[in-house]
Amino acid sequence: MEKLQYISQGKTLQEQELCIRKALDHGIKWVQVRWKNTPENQLISLCEVSKELCSEYQAVCIINDHVQLAKETDADGVHLGLNDSTIEEARQILGENKIIGGTANTLSDVIQRIKESCDYIGLGPLKFTTTKEKLSPVLGFEGYRNIIDGLREKAIDIPKIFAIGSVTLEDILPLQEIGIYGVAVSGLITKEPTIIKELNKIMI
Repeated sequence: MEKLQYISQGKTLQEQELCIRKALDHGIKWVQVRWKNTPENQLISLCEVSKELCSEYQAVCIINDHVQLAKETDADGVHLGLNDSTIEEARQILGENKIIGGTANTLSDVIQRIKESCDYIGLGPLKFTTTKEKLSPVLGFEGYRNIIDGLREKAIDIPKIFAIGSVTLEDILPLQEIGIYGVAVSGLITKEPTIIKELNKIMI
């Protein structure tokens, strides 16, 4: 599984598509299509074009929230928030071979996600971020450390956890040292897609 995920940004269909194209051009191999509060027909168009682009670049295409849309566009999987469809429902709709990721904010969330057998966990936020409307409590490095320590104390294998929430280049090594598998980046890559090469080098 790739260690660097790009979460798409943009207020319009054109902006979203352009940001995804730029990220793919600069070497991203995992795109999560995320476009909140948009008309359904526009979101469908974005998911269709994103799937085509990702296939062309041999990158993974994950749809945020919308399980049925992930199925209809034959995306590689779906990412679900804590208040979205359950992992079990998504698995029944998408089948065993698709990737299903789940959001978490606390140790109990992470344990819930492990029990639900999701393929990876998006844990955050690391810091305050403007890309999410209803932000969960900020974790900081200490929050991640406490959650990883909590799993070890319970003798639970550490799953593939991705840090999210205003992650910068400088944050990656400290996160890896804590035991975090990868990072999901939105704003940084949207503003500066050339940074993908540097991020990929560190993420090995």
